[in-house]
Amino acid sequence: MTTPATGRDAAWAVALCTAGLVFDGYDLVVYGTLVPLFLRSPGELGQLTPQTAGLLGSCALVGVLVGALAAGAVADRWGRRPVLLTGYAWFSVGMAATALTSSVPAFGAWRLITGIGIGAVVATTGTLVSELAPPGRAQLATTATYCGIPLGSVLGTLAALWLLDDLTWRGLFWLGALPLVTLLPLAAWKLRESPSWRADRGSRPGFAGLFTGPARVPAVVLGFVSGIGLLLVFALGTWLPELMGRAGFGTSASLVLLLVLNGGAIAGALLAAPLSERFGPRRVVACCFALGALGLLALGTAPPAAAVVVLVAVVGLGTTGTQILVIGLAAAAFPTAVRGAGVAWCTGFGRVGGILGPLVVGFLVADGPFLVLAGLACAGAGLALLVRGAAGPARRTPSPAPAARP
Repeated sequence: MTTPATGRDAAWAVALCTAGLVFDGYDLVVYGTLVPLFLRSPGELGQLTPQTAGLLGSCALVGVLVGALAAGAVADRWGRRPVLLTGYAWFSVGMAATALTSSVPAFGAWRLITGIGIGAVVATTGTLVSELAPPGRAQLATTATYCGIPLGSVLGTLAALWLLDDLTWRGLFWLGALPLVTLLPLAAWKLRESPSWRADRGSRPGFAGLFTGPARVPAVVLGFVSGIGLLLVFALGTWLPELMGRAGFGTSASLVLLLVLNGGAIAGALLAAPLSERFGPRRVVACCFALGALGLLALGTAPPAAAVVVLVAVVGLGTTGTQILVIGLAAAAFPTAVRGAGVAWCTGFGRVGGILGPLVVGFLVADGPFLVLAGLACAGAGLALLVRGAAGPARRTPSPAPAARP
């Protein structure tokens, strides 16, 4: 008989998985903070052009896509816990190896390898947390956990500002390897496997079950919702400082606005999560996309500086914050047997949008991309409203759960 998860199990899962995503967010942003150093100092890795620097940045994103889809193929068959533990070890070793590289090809190869571990963690975390959360708290638990990604991005930015001169860029990557000796042992001790997964192992798992049953339509729609969300996230994460600089803000002020963007994402997502529990996640995701669209439109009108700060925070909610909520929506939309594959598909396929985001803005930067990004946010809102869950919200016990609210 499967023992139901306890409140302590859920608390440990949220704490440990949040810590894992903090390191993931740290890893994904720390390279961007080092690009100026690599471009002006050929002695670090070798001669680096802006095009090569962009390619190195994409290596990690390609790895994340591969890792997320690979996790979806095995998490429903082998369990959520072993995939997470493997992911923690994988990306920690990758960060350590990156710190030891001395050439551009080796650096790119290890960035891709590290991304595979990150993808596995990002794709599996939401599934396990939602299934261990107390009844009626899956959205809040998942949202709080995924706030670790923008928090890690903030910490990565601050580490580069405060520690780069003392630790060098290699030291920053060594910091990213700390989970190997801190988080991984603690997670192996305290992180529990999902009881609902244990109870439902007889069903057809993985992508085969996802795309041959009633979950296939929500899977396709959510893949595009996630793709739009991540396009917006990576477009603004890459180009917001430059766009604000073109609007008259100095370099320091532009970086502060990047912190405001992530702060708005964290605060907005945590405020929106209880509303998801009450009114249904698809409605709340759609409303947050719409708020982001309005904020982007307003930024395109060259508002006063004081208004820009507020609008950037709103855009943070409507982009990164909304993408956090999309993970909760995905976890609620799929039955247990294919939930791992469903969430992994959502995060993995969505990375295509993440790869395209910086390119889209790159083509539009001279003309102002805010209108186009606002239109994409509106499209995300419309698609979110089309999601019909294949199952009710994830429960912490294997007993039948009531259907999710439409």
